[in-house]
Amino acid sequence: MVVQSEAMLEKSLINRLEDQGYKYIEIKDEKELNQNFKKQLEKLNNIELSEEELERILIHLDKGSIFRKAEILRDKYELKRDEGTEYIQFLDKENWCKNIFQVSNQITMHGKYENRYDVTLLVNGIPMVQIELKRRGIELKEAFNQINRYHKHSFKGLFNYLQIFVISNGVNTKYYANNRNSSFKFTFFWTDKENKKISNLDEFTDSFLEKCHLWKMITKYIVLNQNQEALMILRPYQYYAVEAILGKATSTNKNGYVWHTTGSGKTLTSFKVSQLLSQNKKIDKVIFVVDRKDLDYQTTKEFNSFCAGAVDGTDNTSSLVKQLSGTNSLIITTIQKLTRAIDNEKYEHRLNNLKDKKIVLIFDECHRSQFGDMHKKITEYFNNIQYFGFTGTPILSENANNLRTTQDLFGDCLHKYVIKDAISDENVLGFSVEYVGRYKDKNKNQPDIEVEAIDTKELMESDMRLSAITDYIINNHNAKTFNGSYTGIFAVSSVPVLTKYYELFKSKNHNFKIATIFSYGANEEDDGSDEHSRDKLERYIADYNVTFGTNYSTDTFNEYYVDVAKRVKDKQIDILLVVNMFLTGFDSKLLNTLYVDKNLKYHGLVQAFSRTNRVLDERKKQGNIVCFRNLKKSVDEAIKLYSDENALQTVLMKPYSEYVNDFNKVLTEMRKKTYEVGEVDDLESEKEKLEFVSRFRELIRLMTRLSVFTEFDFKDLEISEQKFEDFRSKYLDLYASTKGGDRNKTSVLDDVDFEIELLKRDDINVNYILDLLKDLDKNSSSFPKDKKFILDMMSKEVTLRSKRELLEKFIDNNLVNINEENDFESEFSKFIEAEKKEAVYSLVQKENLKEEEIAEVFEEYEFSGKLKKDNIKASFFTKPKLKEMREKVAYIGHQISSIVEMFTW
Repeated sequence: MVVQSEAMLEKSLINRLEDQGYKYIEIKDEKELNQNFKKQLEKLNNIELSEEELERILIHLDKGSIFRKAEILRDKYELKRDEGTEYIQFLDKENWCKNIFQVSNQITMHGKYENRYDVTLLVNGIPMVQIELKRRGIELKEAFNQINRYHKHSFKGLFNYLQIFVISNGVNTKYYANNRNSSFKFTFFWTDKENKKISNLDEFTDSFLEKCHLWKMITKYIVLNQNQEALMILRPYQYYAVEAILGKATSTNKNGYVWHTTGSGKTLTSFKVSQLLSQNKKIDKVIFVVDRKDLDYQTTKEFNSFCAGAVDGTDNTSSLVKQLSGTNSLIITTIQKLTRAIDNEKYEHRLNNLKDKKIVLIFDECHRSQFGDMHKKITEYFNNIQYFGFTGTPILSENANNLRTTQDLFGDCLHKYVIKDAISDENVLGFSVEYVGRYKDKNKNQPDIEVEAIDTKELMESDMRLSAITDYIINNHNAKTFNGSYTGIFAVSSVPVLTKYYELFKSKNHNFKIATIFSYGANEEDDGSDEHSRDKLERYIADYNVTFGTNYSTDTFNEYYVDVAKRVKDKQIDILLVVNMFLTGFDSKLLNTLYVDKNLKYHGLVQAFSRTNRVLDERKKQGNIVCFRNLKKSVDEAIKLYSDENALQTVLMKPYSEYVNDFNKVLTEMRKKTYEVGEVDDLESEKEKLEFVSRFRELIRLMTRLSVFTEFDFKDLEISEQKFEDFRSKYLDLYASTKGGDRNKTSVLDDVDFEIELLKRDDINVNYILDLLKDLDKNSSSFPKDKKFILDMMSKEVTLRSKRELLEKFIDNNLVNINEENDFESEFSKFIEAEKKEAVYSLVQKENLKEEEIAEVFEEYEFSGKLKKDNIKASFFTKPKLKEMREKVAYIGHQISSIVEMFTW
């Protein structure tokens, strides 16, 4: 039996594409690529171009970043000629069939190294899709890593206009948008409408790469994110939802709703459908309706990040009326403001002409406030209206409490993508739910969930219970958040209970930044305390002002809300205490833990839990939920309702004991070849090294799972912590050898998915090392041993390895001159500054650069993290040739970032 080779896979793919109408063209190199581009551009625009005009167009196309090039691609070029100006289009965005689709293979490009690309799809002569193939049995990540190498080594010219990458080994196939620093987490499987994966390359080719569909994905379903300057491509469920609403809105008068689980990107989906509807000439206005002012601000900000100036946010009712009666085709507002606008007689004459126009309303989070009088007033006001809703947790018959369901209000569900689907696709994370406690267990000082059947106010709000819970959170928060790498929210039952918790946190010893926000009523019921809840919040905001140097009050509550949201997202607040706010509609990838001391059910429970499960990085494996109440029955019911009966094992992480067993099984396999640490050095073949890396990589992933459990103890594992750390060093050494070696020498380790992110430990950081250094006694007999300990520790930490040599130089040459009278910090700062100055001078001299220009680049990079390429270009005394310029600028930029990283302490 013959295994299908990469070459056979490539040939089969090309044949299939030719059957679909792609025309095969042989293109050997960049020169032939440019000439083919000229021919196709002439056909598309019905024009003849001279070589000089082609060169002008190529120079125009060579501007800016990948993001800027994506904008250029969608624009027209103003070609000035003696007989007048011609406007050259690179894509026909209106008529897919007028574009010219070609397929080529093994195009050779010369950059830092020579590379040949597998299969390239060209539209109008421009490479739009690059397909990298691996033979069956090879890990898909290898193709991804290969494309990342192409970014560094050879992508240039028209290849910088690639919009989509496809990676496949025949059995598995994924796609993703062209972003240079993309993570493998943002590669996606295509699916059918029922969310069934289409992973086989043949099936993927027939559906995703079909010419009309590919044109849609490029022209309609790639979003240019202005804030991140990145390309975003819709995932399949987002595509199907948008297509379903577009079809309903343009060919029927029926309504509908989309059920996409919380955290799956409903904002991007709703933006894209709103944008496309607003561009439809048959529709007069699209109004995106949210149900809270903070979501109005948040959604406007996100929409405008997807497309600058897409939406003019409505600050008040009068402003909204102005937009409704004006030319704005896309408006975002709250349901409250829209109700006031149509309900106020003074605006009636200005809105009369709107009543009969074609209006499409898009309701965000249609599980919440769409069930009252406001929804009814709005939908009855307009005569020619259609409305569509988005929700992650619809109101179903099981949780409707004899009220109307989402289907009653909006009609049919147009597309469904539930939490089980999203977890399977790795678009959101599952949950690790812990139910804390034994009240009578004095050793663990934990509240008792078993006595909650009593559920009396006296018990649940007792000082002893609340104090024990506060101590538990203080003692375990670092473990839950990887030493502050992430943040947490603490949801409690009422404002009076929240105030008790807040005061407890203030009274106890810890280093966490605690903040709170809650709503209050003007004439609220007396809870027996001396203060109105607004007065309490005023005091807590005053604490906040002291901590962060702000000047908020309850009079500026909305501004305070926005600032709190921003600081939670920026990881400046460790734990946010809330009652209801921030438990719905708030997205922060850096939030990973929810503490719960309140009763939650159905959609409220799923919404609250889902604050924690946004995908971020390798270490964030799940959302951590810590329940101080026995919510297990409610959790199981909610997950079954919003997925299905068999979803529990998918949505909820396995218990601690199972991860321990998994770890020990993998450890046993690894020890068959490398029982002792030193045996790693004896591995001779590439295959043996690959086996060790693969096994230890899996151990790291499992360790990440285990470390967030409060009961985690190394004694449960069949390896000591010291030995695990020793193996970890060997793993890092293998990683370093592949990254720092001869790049012309091939190795099976080159394309291995090394888990470096997971090895970061935030407790071993620069400050920790400097504290050890202060205590280093050069006159002590243990000095050599202590020095070695510090340097070895730096070698183990990914973020400190580049600084190791620098610190060793300081210890050897400068530490000896520091006596008790000298200021250690001052001497160390002088050393770092002198070494940095020398490194910058060396770069300037070696590369023959202008010192003042380079100084500006360093200053900007240290301030904003951005490299000013124009300044780098201006720093050359001898300007490189056009073809060499990009490589030279990239090299200088890399040197600058390396210097800054090394000398940032």
